[in-house]
Amino acid sequence: MTFRSTLFLAASSLGAMTLAACATMGDEPVADKVAVADVEEVDDALATDAAQLGTYGFDTAGMDASIKAGDDFYGYANGTWAKTTAIPADKSNYGMFTALDDLSKERVRGILDEVKDDPSSKVGRAYVSYLDAAAVEAKGLAPIKPWLDTINAIGSKAAYRDTLLKAKKMGVSTPFGSYVGQDDKIPENYIMSLYQSGTGLPDRDIYLVDNDKMAEIRSAYIAHIAKMFTLAGEADAQARAQAIFDLEKRIAQAQWTREDSSDSTKTYNKMTLAQLSDLSSPTLDIAAMMRATSPKITEVIVAQPSAIKQTAAIIDKAPLGVLKDQLMLRSLDGLADYLPDALANESFAFYGTTLSGTPEREPRWKRGVGFVEGSLGEEVGREYAARYFPAEYKAEMNKLVGNVLDAMGRRIDGLEWMQPQTKARAKAKLANFTVKVGYPDQWRDYSGLEVKSDDLFGNTIRSNAFDYEYNLGKLGEPLRRWEWGMLPQTVNAYANFGMMEVVFPAAILQPPFFDPNADPAVNYGGIGAVIGHEISHHFDDQGAKYNEKGELSDWWTDADVAAFKKASDALIAQYDEYEPLPGEHVKGEYTLGENIGDLAGLTIAYDAYKHSLGGKEAPVIDGMTGDQRFYLGWAQVWRRNYREANLRQRLLTDSHSPSEQRAWVVRNLDPWYSAFNPGPGEKLYLAPKDRVRIW
Repeated sequence: MTFRSTLFLAASSLGAMTLAACATMGDEPVADKVAVADVEEVDDALATDAAQLGTYGFDTAGMDASIKAGDDFYGYANGTWAKTTAIPADKSNYGMFTALDDLSKERVRGILDEVKDDPSSKVGRAYVSYLDAAAVEAKGLAPIKPWLDTINAIGSKAAYRDTLLKAKKMGVSTPFGSYVGQDDKIPENYIMSLYQSGTGLPDRDIYLVDNDKMAEIRSAYIAHIAKMFTLAGEADAQARAQAIFDLEKRIAQAQWTREDSSDSTKTYNKMTLAQLSDLSSPTLDIAAMMRATSPKITEVIVAQPSAIKQTAAIIDKAPLGVLKDQLMLRSLDGLADYLPDALANESFAFYGTTLSGTPEREPRWKRGVGFVEGSLGEEVGREYAARYFPAEYKAEMNKLVGNVLDAMGRRIDGLEWMQPQTKARAKAKLANFTVKVGYPDQWRDYSGLEVKSDDLFGNTIRSNAFDYEYNLGKLGEPLRRWEWGMLPQTVNAYANFGMMEVVFPAAILQPPFFDPNADPAVNYGGIGAVIGHEISHHFDDQGAKYNEKGELSDWWTDADVAAFKKASDALIAQYDEYEPLPGEHVKGEYTLGENIGDLAGLTIAYDAYKHSLGGKEAPVIDGMTGDQRFYLGWAQVWRRNYREANLRQRLLTDSHSPSEQRAWVVRNLDPWYSAFNPGPGEKLYLAPKDRVRIW
């Protein structure tokens, strides 16, 4: 899979995207106000000539000058904000990303409110179907009962296998995952890819690590399963819950680690259907399932062959009743949000509160916005972009991207460790990039999706099937280079290795990341570093494996690889030392790609900023030099407070380091030392020889 990189992993996301800086944000004295502003106030903000944050784009009121920049640059830049900003009850964390996400939801709500009473509006009907809580409660479990009856009626393992195919189309998780994406080695082609699945907890370590915290989560998970079965009217819930857990623990033991699963080389295993039969079992005959899925599937890419083979064997030996129960559980949890609150609240109590520490579900209107965006996202996104992304923003952003791309080219030219022939190909790769800003040039067609205003559950199942067929329909078709992996209203960004692209949705192109009225130093430290982050992802520990055509290949010399590995190992060791919670460390290897993105992105953005000055010195503003404002702009976008449970889960599952440690990447950059004068003995200080330098 080549769509791997997103600036920030959203609180509810456990997907494959691994960027490093953007998804949902917040700033106490100013951004909190923006986040709750109505549409008219937002329009006024767009029209102002003044910076929206502070006097030059940085909220100085959020700083804590009692903290030395050299001891904790995050605390120095953001300490007062962190102390005075509460996490809302419906959030597991709160910061710049989440504040902008709230703003995006408010804007989308305004769009949906205008059409919710129009029966001819498909997005309006979808929104109404979610808002009508009374209708959902009145129907009870009747909408899902036919599906539960289908599961209960499974009388053989062959019937179980056939039912898994139906589950996939409904959007219900099964013992292995699948999707159609680019072939990493032939990126012009689409191919079916398979990956490990089959567990309900977000990481294998929760099943396997022996400590009190993990044991507590395991007990809560078993209790949750039993509660879900009881609410669904099933008998003997506790014993059945334990049996499901025991099955999933065996599957977890077979699964690959996140580090191995993030390796592009290890996870590229192309097989014919005949070869895929070697990974199958009589019950989980994956080759037969692929044939039944589409006659166009002749080859597949298997991400974790040993895990899938062992999972197939485990499924084959498991009692049919346990397999049926697990499928029922996946259905109840996966579709709970579209069923009565008794079921939805229980699912949230475990996944939202126990795992992430969030006290309350979002209000229904917010969940309704999320539902519409999940089913008709680009239909809403087209209107969002028209209202909230002025043409001048796109022009200014394209200029910034061009400046940062030029800076990356100069960095490549100046590298001492890269061989000349590799430099030439790296420059060619850079020249082949596609930059997407704001919104797609071509919008997705939803005309084939049926939406009813009084059928939330049916809308969900039809939408899931519509997306399933849309994805499957890529097989044998030309590459859809116009397609986006995010919506315009998404506060994030990403790099796609196979597409050779960097993508910046409209919603992230606003303060504190980007403000056309802010000081350029702050913009370069914010959105400039985000741009650099995404560009450098194409040259990180995984992105560097893709050549100038977007093909997964060995195109570096041995000397290049050795030099890159030496620097990467030093960065791994640096992050391994960070301990955000007592006894819980950052995983330096797992977060390497994102940490490289932060280090390189900030380095490149600084060069672009200095080059933009045309040899002149930046003015001093409010006592801050241009370099100081640049690094403060970087630190500001990482303002974030976490609930402990959420931070603990992220240390297991998120390929990004926590926000505080992301701000600390400055300790490797020589200009930061000149700007803030940290000295030996201060906590972030590194001697020049110990500073990690890659790009």
